[in-house]
Amino acid sequence: MVPDGTAGQGDPGGAGPTLERLLSVMGAGVLEPFTTPRGLATAVEGVTVLDPLEPGQPRGQVLLAVGVDPQSAAAVDVVRHAAGAGAAAVVFGPGRNGRAPDALRTAAEDAGTAVLFRTAWCGWTELVGALRAGLVLSGVPADPAVAAVAPGDLNGLADAVAVLVGGAVTIEDVESRVLAYSSTAEDVDELRRLTILGRRVPPWRVAAMREAGFFRALWGSGDVIHRPAHGENPERLVVAVRAGGEILGSIWVAAAGGGDLPPHASDTLRSAARVAAGHLLHHRSHRAHARLVEDAARSLLDGRGSADVLAERTGIPAHGHCAVLAVRPGTSGKAEENGRLCALLAVRCGVDDLVPVVVPADQGALVLVGGLHQDLERAVDQVGRLGRSLVRQVADVFGPETRIGLGTVADTLAASHESRRSADLALRALLSPSETRTVAFASELAETIALHQMLDALLDALPGPDPAPGTPLARLVAHDARNGGGTLVQTLRAYLDHFGHVPDTARELGVHANSLRHRVSRLTEVSGLDLANPDARLLAHLQLRLLDRDGRKREG
Repeated sequence: MVPDGTAGQGDPGGAGPTLERLLSVMGAGVLEPFTTPRGLATAVEGVTVLDPLEPGQPRGQVLLAVGVDPQSAAAVDVVRHAAGAGAAAVVFGPGRNGRAPDALRTAAEDAGTAVLFRTAWCGWTELVGALRAGLVLSGVPADPAVAAVAPGDLNGLADAVAVLVGGAVTIEDVESRVLAYSSTAEDVDELRRLTILGRRVPPWRVAAMREAGFFRALWGSGDVIHRPAHGENPERLVVAVRAGGEILGSIWVAAAGGGDLPPHASDTLRSAARVAAGHLLHHRSHRAHARLVEDAARSLLDGRGSADVLAERTGIPAHGHCAVLAVRPGTSGKAEENGRLCALLAVRCGVDDLVPVVVPADQGALVLVGGLHQDLERAVDQVGRLGRSLVRQVADVFGPETRIGLGTVADTLAASHESRRSADLALRALLSPSETRTVAFASELAETIALHQMLDALLDALPGPDPAPGTPLARLVAHDARNGGGTLVQTLRAYLDHFGHVPDTARELGVHANSLRHRVSRLTEVSGLDLANPDARLLAHLQLRLLDRDGRKREG
């Protein structure tokens, strides 16, 4: 056995940490209890990695069975030997197929030993660091105001520390990005204001600290670093936050109102750093879990993922009605805007007791909603009402050009990729220049979708989207190119879209009816297009649609 050095770091004034406390401070997404025959009140003294060549005594230890398949007979032997040695629990990896056999459960329950599983997205190295930090946090008492903060509530932690030290607090990651900050008074210094507004320390400040060797000192020190007041910058304290040997971030405290920090501020900050490690691990595991949910949903919507995996991670019933909505906001999707969009969609869908998974997509997002009514008609009505509500709210934030394509209701989660396909078709049809609706099902846009499919087939069959040489539209395109504009092509497009109706065409182009008649006469003269010939009109209209489609494709 290879014991970890954190053993015995429990509360010197009472019992050491328990398995329940250890799991709570580590947060979700790291360990999954499989069976706990004696409950979770078992005392934990340390972490031990299983080494068959060093059969030590793992009493009170969490035994990490690295390299032991839970399906094997060796796993049963490990559990029995661990029980005899007084181990607090045994942790196995997820195994080859992700399932634990009944034999392992029976052996654990007979022996009275807790068995846990490492989640697939947390490696052994990460787990060791998390357990080390968890042991310290579980056994070392902290100020009640700090210890009472809910796991992962970094803003709550920042506020608690700020009250205790009488200063302004920021919690940052190793890249100097702001993860949380305390409630800010109006008299904050300029550096803190810029840091909070930009959600990260200004680059020029980071560069200066790096050049001065500050980060080497911070990451290499195990204690609080004091930075005296200088000019307009108030006195500051900073401490690194660690989990085992891994650096997770830092906590900064700045004196407020031009005063000094109290004498006990450094001691409080040391205690806060120990507690913060668990919160940062919880925060990181939650983000990792969110990424895994997103990846699982994206894979399923692409038709290659596992419905069971997504159902397990999200709670969406694997067998039950679900649907996909394809959302395109009215503004171009920058990364930060896309984050706001996804957050808005997730919150709004949750209001109706639906189970949503929001996946960022090209220039927008896909929303997979489960928990729809078991009656198909009522489920379809739910999707329609949700879409109409969403398009109004998204449009209020991102602009009136917002469009939402509604996918067909699928019977099972495994068929959600079919709903996604119909949602994509509906969204593409809604983005057509001639379409005035903002939200619809594909079934309501059948003609536009059929036209797009026909144009796709034509484009695939043609050597390129440019009009065939010698045709009227080819001559018209060449004329506009020579004259530095697209006036005549634009006029023909609007004229054909409005079936030659002069008032409507003139209104769209913003010209007088007589000016439009002159343009039409000119374009027929330049191109040789016979507008009285239905075949000529059809060919020109199709060629224009192909040009429009290719232009939008290049822009996207």
